[in-house]
Amino acid sequence: MSRVDRRTAPGIGTATTAGVVLGTATPAMAAPSSGRGLETPGRARADEVAAIYRRERTRAGGNWYAYLSVANGTDPTPLPAVREQPDTVVEAYSVNKIAVATAVLDKVDRGMLSLDQRVEVTEGIVVPGGDGIFSLDGAYPSLVTLGHVLAALLTVSDDTAARLCGLVCPAAELNQILVGKGFPRTQVEPVADPDRFYLGTSTARETHDLLQALVRGTLLSPGSTGFLLDQLRAPIAFTDGIRRTMSSAERARIATKAGWFADARHEAGLIFDPAGRPVLTYVLFADGQADPGNFGSTHPAVRARAAMGPAFLAAVDGLTSPGVPARRPTMYQPSNGG
Repeated sequence: MSRVDRRTAPGIGTATTAGVVLGTATPAMAAPSSGRGLETPGRARADEVAAIYRRERTRAGGNWYAYLSVANGTDPTPLPAVREQPDTVVEAYSVNKIAVATAVLDKVDRGMLSLDQRVEVTEGIVVPGGDGIFSLDGAYPSLVTLGHVLAALLTVSDDTAARLCGLVCPAAELNQILVGKGFPRTQVEPVADPDRFYLGTSTARETHDLLQALVRGTLLSPGSTGFLLDQLRAPIAFTDGIRRTMSSAERARIATKAGWFADARHEAGLIFDPAGRPVLTYVLFADGQADPGNFGSTHPAVRARAAMGPAFLAAVDGLTSPGVPARRPTMYQPSNGG
Protein backbone atom coordinates (compact mmCIF):
# COMPACT_ATOMS: atom_id res chain seq x y z
CA MET A 1 0.00 0.00 0.00
CA SER A 2 1.43 3.37 -0.93
CA ARG A 3 1.15 6.34 1.33
CA VAL A 4 -1.78 8.68 0.82
CA ASP A 5 -0.88 12.21 -0.22
CA ARG A 6 -3.50 14.35 1.51
CA ARG A 7 -2.64 17.30 -0.70
CA THR A 8 -3.44 15.57 -3.99
CA ALA A 9 -5.95 12.81 -3.19
CA PRO A 10 -9.49 13.68 -4.31
CA GLY A 11 -11.53 15.34 -1.59
CA ILE A 12 -8.70 15.60 0.89
CA GLY A 13 -7.80 18.97 2.34
CA THR A 14 -10.89 20.69 0.95
CA ALA A 15 -13.30 20.41 3.89
CA THR A 16 -15.45 23.41 4.66
CA THR A 17 -17.87 23.98 7.48
CA ALA A 18 -20.75 24.00 5.02
CA GLY A 19 -19.82 20.48 3.95
CA VAL A 20 -20.18 18.98 7.39
CA VAL A 21 -23.07 16.58 7.82
CA LEU A 22 -24.30 17.22 11.34
CA GLY A 23 -26.62 14.49 12.52
CA THR A 24 -29.35 13.21 10.24
CA ALA A 25 -32.05 15.84 10.50
CA THR A 26 -30.24 19.01 11.55
CA PRO A 27 -29.23 21.85 9.18
CA ALA A 28 -25.48 22.35 8.99
CA MET A 29 -25.59 25.68 10.81
CA ALA A 30 -28.28 24.83 13.38
CA ALA A 31 -27.80 25.80 17.01
CA PRO A 32 -27.96 23.32 19.90
CA SER A 33 -31.47 22.06 20.55
CA SER A 34 -33.23 23.52 23.58
CA GLY A 35 -36.35 21.37 23.27
CA ARG A 36 -35.21 18.00 24.56
CA GLY A 37 -38.78 17.14 25.55
CA LEU A 38 -39.87 17.36 21.91
CA GLU A 39 -37.16 15.05 20.57
CA THR A 40 -35.63 11.70 21.40
CA PRO A 41 -32.88 12.11 24.00
CA GLY A 42 -30.25 10.87 21.55
CA ARG A 43 -31.30 13.26 18.79
CA ALA A 44 -31.21 16.30 21.04
CA ARG A 45 -27.78 15.34 22.40
CA ALA A 46 -26.48 14.62 18.90
CA ASP A 47 -27.48 18.15 17.88
CA GLU A 48 -25.59 19.56 20.86
CA VAL A 49 -22.48 17.51 20.05
CA ALA A 50 -22.67 18.65 16.43
CA ALA A 51 -22.85 22.31 17.43
CA ILE A 52 -19.88 21.95 19.81
CA TYR A 53 -17.83 20.25 17.12
CA ARG A 54 -18.72 22.83 14.47
CA ARG A 55 -17.82 25.76 16.74
CA GLU A 56 -14.41 24.42 17.79
CA ARG A 57 -13.30 23.02 14.42
CA THR A 58 -14.19 26.36 12.80
CA ARG A 59 -12.05 28.23 15.33
CA ALA A 60 -9.14 25.87 14.70
CA GLY A 61 -9.41 25.97 10.91
CA GLY A 62 -7.69 23.55 8.59
CA ASN A 63 -9.07 20.24 7.35
CA TRP A 64 -11.14 17.85 9.42
CA TYR A 65 -12.25 14.27 8.78
CA ALA A 66 -14.63 13.27 11.54
CA TYR A 67 -17.28 10.82 12.67
CA LEU A 68 -19.09 11.23 16.00
CA SER A 69 -22.11 9.35 17.34
CA VAL A 70 -24.10 9.31 20.57
CA ALA A 71 -26.18 6.71 22.38
CA ASN A 72 -29.75 6.68 21.09
CA GLY A 73 -32.09 6.22 24.04
CA THR A 74 -33.71 2.77 23.92
CA ASP A 75 -32.22 1.94 20.50
CA PRO A 76 -28.90 0.06 20.75
CA THR A 77 -27.69 1.57 17.45
CA PRO A 78 -25.75 4.82 18.05
CA LEU A 79 -27.03 7.97 16.39
CA PRO A 80 -24.63 9.84 14.06
CA ALA A 81 -23.96 13.40 15.21
CA VAL A 82 -21.15 14.50 12.86
CA ARG A 83 -19.93 13.08 9.58
CA GLU A 84 -17.35 15.27 7.87
CA GLN A 85 -15.49 13.52 5.04
CA PRO A 86 -15.86 10.26 7.00
CA ASP A 87 -14.77 8.03 4.12
CA THR A 88 -11.67 9.96 3.10
CA VAL A 89 -8.58 7.80 3.59
CA VAL A 90 -6.01 9.63 5.71
CA GLU A 91 -2.73 8.81 7.40
CA ALA A 92 -3.98 7.80 10.85
CA TYR A 93 -0.55 7.91 12.52
CA SER A 94 -0.62 6.71 16.13
CA VAL A 95 -4.40 6.40 16.28
CA ASN A 96 -3.76 3.22 14.26
CA LYS A 97 -1.95 1.79 17.28
CA ILE A 98 -5.43 0.74 18.41
CA ALA A 99 -5.69 -1.32 15.22
CA VAL A 100 -2.19 -2.75 15.77
CA ALA A 101 -3.13 -3.78 19.30
CA THR A 102 -6.37 -5.29 17.99
CA ALA A 103 -4.46 -7.56 15.62
CA VAL A 104 -2.01 -8.66 18.31
CA LEU A 105 -4.82 -9.34 20.78
CA ASP A 106 -6.68 -11.31 18.12
CA LYS A 107 -3.69 -13.66 18.04
CA VAL A 108 -3.81 -13.82 21.84
CA ASP A 109 -7.48 -14.78 21.64
CA ARG A 110 -6.63 -17.57 19.20
CA GLY A 111 -3.91 -18.96 21.46
CA MET A 112 -1.04 -17.98 19.15
CA LEU A 113 0.40 -15.43 21.59
CA SER A 114 0.13 -14.68 25.30
CA LEU A 115 0.40 -11.44 27.25
CA ASP A 116 3.01 -12.96 29.57
CA GLN A 117 5.38 -14.14 26.84
CA ARG A 118 8.71 -12.31 26.64
CA VAL A 119 9.81 -9.99 23.84
CA GLU A 120 13.44 -8.89 23.50
CA VAL A 121 14.17 -5.18 23.25
CA THR A 122 17.45 -4.84 21.37
CA GLU A 123 19.33 -1.61 20.80
CA GLY A 124 18.74 -1.95 17.06
CA ILE A 125 14.96 -2.04 17.37
CA VAL A 126 14.70 1.08 19.53
CA VAL A 127 13.37 4.19 17.79
CA PRO A 128 15.62 7.05 18.94
CA GLY A 129 13.84 10.12 20.28
CA GLY A 130 10.17 10.40 19.51
CA ASP A 131 7.45 9.15 21.80
CA GLY A 132 7.56 6.51 24.50
CA ILE A 133 9.77 5.08 27.21
CA PHE A 134 11.87 2.32 25.61
CA SER A 135 14.19 4.89 24.03
CA LEU A 136 14.87 6.29 27.50
CA ASP A 137 16.09 3.02 29.00
CA GLY A 138 19.68 3.36 27.85
CA ALA A 139 20.42 -0.29 28.60
CA TYR A 140 19.82 -3.05 26.05
CA PRO A 141 18.99 -5.79 25.44
CA SER A 142 16.14 -6.27 27.88
CA LEU A 143 13.18 -8.60 28.11
CA VAL A 144 9.61 -7.39 28.62
CA THR A 145 6.26 -9.11 28.43
CA LEU A 146 3.93 -8.62 25.48
CA GLY A 147 1.47 -7.10 27.94
CA HIS A 148 4.07 -4.47 28.81
CA VAL A 149 4.61 -3.77 25.12
CA LEU A 150 0.90 -3.21 24.49
CA ALA A 151 0.53 -1.04 27.59
CA ALA A 152 3.36 1.20 26.37
CA LEU A 153 1.91 1.24 22.85
CA LEU A 154 -1.55 2.40 23.93
CA THR A 155 -0.81 4.74 26.87
CA VAL A 156 2.38 6.68 26.14
CA SER A 157 2.17 5.83 22.42
CA ASP A 158 5.59 4.20 22.41
CA ASP A 159 7.09 4.06 18.91
CA THR A 160 9.44 1.18 19.75
CA ALA A 161 6.44 -0.77 21.04
CA ALA A 162 4.99 -0.68 17.51
CA ARG A 163 8.17 -2.32 16.22
CA LEU A 164 7.99 -4.92 18.99
CA CYS A 165 4.41 -5.72 17.93
CA GLY A 166 5.76 -6.33 14.42
CA LEU A 167 8.00 -9.07 15.78
CA VAL A 168 4.95 -11.08 16.84
CA CYS A 169 2.48 -9.89 14.19
CA PRO A 170 4.20 -8.88 10.92
CA ALA A 171 2.67 -6.26 8.66
CA ALA A 172 1.10 -8.61 6.11
CA GLU A 173 -0.54 -10.72 8.81
CA LEU A 174 -1.66 -7.64 10.71
CA ASN A 175 -3.40 -6.22 7.63
CA GLN A 176 -5.02 -9.56 6.87
CA ILE A 177 -6.47 -9.72 10.38
CA LEU A 178 -7.93 -6.23 10.03
CA VAL A 179 -9.45 -7.04 6.64
CA GLY A 180 -10.97 -10.19 8.11
CA LYS A 181 -12.56 -8.10 10.86
CA GLY A 182 -14.11 -5.77 8.29
CA PHE A 183 -11.60 -2.91 8.17
CA PRO A 184 -9.99 -2.96 4.71
CA ARG A 185 -8.96 0.70 4.80
CA THR A 186 -7.48 0.54 8.29
CA GLN A 187 -4.12 -0.85 7.29
CA VAL A 188 -0.47 -0.46 8.25
CA GLU A 189 2.02 0.26 5.46
CA PRO A 190 4.60 -2.50 4.96
CA VAL A 191 8.27 -1.68 4.40
CA ALA A 192 11.19 -3.80 3.19
CA ASP A 193 11.55 -5.52 6.57
CA PRO A 194 8.40 -7.66 6.92
CA ASP A 195 8.41 -7.19 10.69
CA ARG A 196 8.23 -3.39 10.45
CA PHE A 197 5.68 -0.97 9.09
CA TYR A 198 4.51 2.60 8.98
CA LEU A 199 1.33 3.05 10.97
CA GLY A 200 -0.68 3.51 7.81
CA THR A 201 -4.17 4.68 6.99
CA SER A 202 -7.79 4.62 8.04
CA THR A 203 -11.00 6.59 7.63
CA ALA A 204 -13.05 8.31 10.31
CA ARG A 205 -15.90 5.88 9.69
CA GLU A 206 -13.77 2.73 9.96
CA THR A 207 -12.04 3.91 13.13
CA HIS A 208 -15.46 4.77 14.59
CA ASP A 209 -16.80 1.34 13.68
CA LEU A 210 -13.74 -0.39 15.14
CA LEU A 211 -14.28 1.41 18.46
CA GLN A 212 -17.97 0.51 18.42
CA ALA A 213 -17.17 -3.14 17.72
CA LEU A 214 -14.71 -3.08 20.61
CA VAL A 215 -17.17 -1.85 23.24
CA ARG A 216 -19.97 -4.07 21.92
CA GLY A 217 -17.79 -7.14 22.35
CA THR A 218 -17.72 -8.22 18.71
CA LEU A 219 -14.09 -7.34 18.00
CA LEU A 220 -12.16 -9.33 20.63
CA SER A 221 -12.72 -11.69 23.53
CA PRO A 222 -14.03 -10.19 26.79
CA GLY A 223 -10.55 -10.43 28.35
CA SER A 224 -8.80 -8.72 25.46
CA THR A 225 -11.56 -6.10 25.22
CA GLY A 226 -11.12 -5.23 28.87
CA PHE A 227 -7.34 -5.13 28.56
CA LEU A 228 -7.42 -2.76 25.58
CA LEU A 229 -9.97 -0.41 27.15
CA ASP A 230 -8.03 -0.36 30.43
CA GLN A 231 -4.99 1.02 28.60
CA LEU A 232 -6.96 3.70 26.75
CA ARG A 233 -8.68 4.82 29.98
CA ALA A 234 -5.52 4.74 32.10
CA PRO A 235 -4.52 7.97 33.89
CA ILE A 236 -1.30 8.11 31.83
CA ALA A 237 -3.11 7.78 28.50
CA PHE A 238 -3.27 10.95 26.39
CA THR A 239 -4.46 13.99 28.40
CA ASP A 240 -3.66 17.01 26.20
CA GLY A 241 -6.83 16.79 24.09
CA ILE A 242 -10.33 15.60 25.00
CA ARG A 243 -9.33 14.78 28.62
CA ARG A 244 -7.27 17.91 29.35
CA THR A 245 -9.73 19.95 31.45
CA MET A 246 -11.30 17.18 33.52
CA SER A 247 -11.13 15.69 36.98
CA SER A 248 -9.44 12.34 37.49
CA ALA A 249 -12.86 10.67 37.78
CA GLU A 250 -14.01 12.27 34.52
CA ARG A 251 -10.81 11.25 32.75
CA ALA A 252 -11.45 7.66 33.81
CA ARG A 253 -14.66 7.78 31.75
CA ILE A 254 -12.70 8.55 28.56
CA ALA A 255 -10.88 5.94 26.47
CA THR A 256 -8.71 7.82 24.01
CA LYS A 257 -5.79 7.54 21.60
CA ALA A 258 -4.08 10.43 19.86
CA GLY A 259 -1.73 10.55 16.90
CA TRP A 260 0.43 13.28 15.47
CA PHE A 261 2.97 13.72 12.70
CA ALA A 262 3.86 16.57 10.31
CA ASP A 263 0.80 18.87 10.27
CA ALA A 264 -1.70 16.24 11.46
CA ARG A 265 -3.23 16.15 14.95
CA HIS A 266 -5.65 13.27 15.50
CA GLU A 267 -7.63 11.77 18.39
CA ALA A 268 -10.24 9.01 18.62
CA GLY A 269 -12.01 7.36 21.49
CA LEU A 270 -15.11 6.85 23.62
CA ILE A 271 -16.91 8.62 26.44
CA PHE A 272 -18.61 6.31 28.95
CA ASP A 273 -21.45 6.95 31.38
CA PRO A 274 -20.69 6.50 35.12
CA ALA A 275 -21.75 2.84 34.90
CA GLY A 276 -19.18 2.18 32.16
CA ARG A 277 -21.42 2.09 29.07
CA PRO A 278 -20.31 4.05 25.98
CA VAL A 279 -22.42 7.12 25.19
CA LEU A 280 -20.26 9.03 22.71
CA THR A 281 -17.80 7.77 20.11
CA TYR A 282 -15.52 10.32 18.48
CA VAL A 283 -13.00 10.21 15.66
CA LEU A 284 -11.30 13.53 15.01
CA PHE A 285 -8.69 13.48 12.25
CA ALA A 286 -7.34 16.95 11.45
CA ASP A 287 -4.54 18.50 9.43
CA GLY A 288 -3.63 21.75 7.71
CA GLN A 289 -3.92 23.98 10.77
CA ALA A 290 -1.44 26.71 11.65
CA ASP A 291 1.71 26.04 13.70
CA PRO A 292 2.61 22.59 12.30
CA GLY A 293 5.86 22.46 14.27
CA ASN A 294 4.03 22.73 17.59
CA PHE A 295 3.35 19.29 19.06
CA GLY A 296 2.22 20.65 22.41
CA SER A 297 -1.13 21.50 23.91
CA THR A 298 -1.34 24.95 22.29
CA HIS A 299 -1.67 23.66 18.73
CA PRO A 300 -5.01 24.88 17.26
CA ALA A 301 -6.45 21.40 16.67
CA VAL A 302 -5.39 20.20 20.13
CA ARG A 303 -6.91 23.31 21.72
CA ALA A 304 -10.11 22.60 19.82
CA ARG A 305 -10.30 19.04 21.14
CA ALA A 306 -9.57 20.25 24.69
CA ALA A 307 -12.58 22.57 24.41
CA MET A 308 -14.74 19.83 22.94
CA GLY A 309 -14.00 17.33 25.72
CA PRO A 310 -15.85 18.78 28.74
CA ALA A 311 -18.60 20.13 26.49
CA PHE A 312 -19.14 16.66 25.01
CA LEU A 313 -19.19 15.17 28.51
CA ALA A 314 -21.90 17.63 29.56
CA ALA A 315 -23.90 17.10 26.36
CA VAL A 316 -24.28 13.35 26.92
CA ASP A 317 -24.91 13.55 30.66
CA GLY A 318 -27.72 11.17 31.58
CA LEU A 319 -27.54 9.06 28.42
CA THR A 320 -26.82 5.34 28.49
CA SER A 321 -26.40 2.54 25.94
CA PRO A 322 -28.97 -0.23 26.24
CA GLY A 323 -27.69 -3.69 25.50
CA VAL A 324 -24.01 -2.73 25.63
CA PRO A 325 -21.88 -4.30 28.39
CA ALA A 326 -20.93 -2.00 31.26
CA ARG A 327 -17.18 -1.83 31.81
CA ARG A 328 -16.28 0.20 34.86
CA PRO A 329 -12.81 1.71 34.77
CA THR A 330 -10.17 1.16 37.41
CA MET A 331 -10.20 4.38 39.41
CA TYR A 332 -6.98 6.27 39.96
CA GLN A 333 -5.35 5.58 43.33
CA PRO A 334 -2.06 7.44 43.83
CA SER A 335 0.70 5.76 45.80
CA ASN A 336 3.33 7.14 48.12
CA GLY A 337 5.61 4.14 47.70
CA GLY A 338 6.28 1.66 50.48
